Amino acid sequence: MDIAQLEAGIVKGDRRALSRGITLVESSRADHRAAASQLLERLKGNGRQALRIGLSGTPGVGKSTFIEGFGTMLTQMDQRVAVLAVDPSSTRSGGSILGDKTRMELLSRNPAAFIRPSPSQTHLGGVARRTREAVALCEAAGFDAVLIETVGVGQSETVVAEMSDLFLLLLAPAGGDELQGVKRGIMEIADIILVNKADGDLKAAATRTCADYAGALRLLRKRPQDPEGFPKALMVSALEETGLKTAWDEMCALIDWRRTHGHFDGRRAAQAEYWFGEEVRRALLAQLDTGPARAAMKRLGAQVAAGEMIPNVAAEALLREIGKG
Repeated sequence: MDIAQLEAGIVKGDRRALSRGITLVESSRADHRAAASQLLERLKGNGRQALRIGLSGTPGVGKSTFIEGFGTMLTQMDQRVAVLAVDPSSTRSGGSILGDKTRMELLSRNPAAFIRPSPSQTHLGGVARRTREAVALCEAAGFDAVLIETVGVGQSETVVAEMSDLFLLLLAPAGGDELQGVKRGIMEIADIILVNKADGDLKAAATRTCADYAGALRLLRKRPQDPEGFPKALMVSALEETGLKTAWDEMCALIDWRRTHGHFDGRRAAQAEYWFGEEVRRALLAQLDTGPARAAMKRLGAQVAAGEMIPNVAAEALLREIGKG
């Protein structure tokens, strides 16, 4: 693969080159990983920067409908929008439906938009293993906003906050006990809570839900990266496309404040350090996937099963063997 040619295509905004680049960074083959690192290294100095927006919410809350309406609105404002959607993978077959382009039919045909679905595989946290690198490629391709849609399982989807500048939490009205519907962990990292489906018969319920969450947010400890009034809860209707412009204005106001007060660059630096640690942990775990390590695990595992060793002693013995190797 000609990395220089692929780099040139991505910088020019060529969709095919961008798709090939994302496929490359998502590959787990050793030669592809080396090529992906080379590509990312060449692209990191181009100075382009997109607004990275993470988006989470439980299944059925209307994430795809919201992204289509919100993304279309941004393209009408002369913004180029990339959508990285992560679909859950089957624990049995390992397959994913990858139907986001079907659900976002209008946006997928928009020349100013790019939609890329990816399987979550075995990666936890609501995103795919290499989503962060795909975001970097979309930035290099000149997109103004990158929307990162998580799997949509709810409470554990906090990893996306480590690769985004803004984290939006989408909620549906009348979802039961609102303060238990989504646990505190994910609420604490949300920058803006959007109560979707604020239309028709659900509008009154959406108003109550929004008020409940606005009150709950005021009880949370104030974060240094937030100006007065943030995080906040807003109502939107992706179906009627109401509230989208207000939500965008609030996002811009928050980002402008963070840029002015030094939180934007500081957060990105902290995220880079976080992902350095993650790469180190992944490399250490990969050492367990070698032939000698698997053989040692099988041998020591048999001893644990027979009651000859306790698990923590066997684990220490395995680590010593790997360290010697």
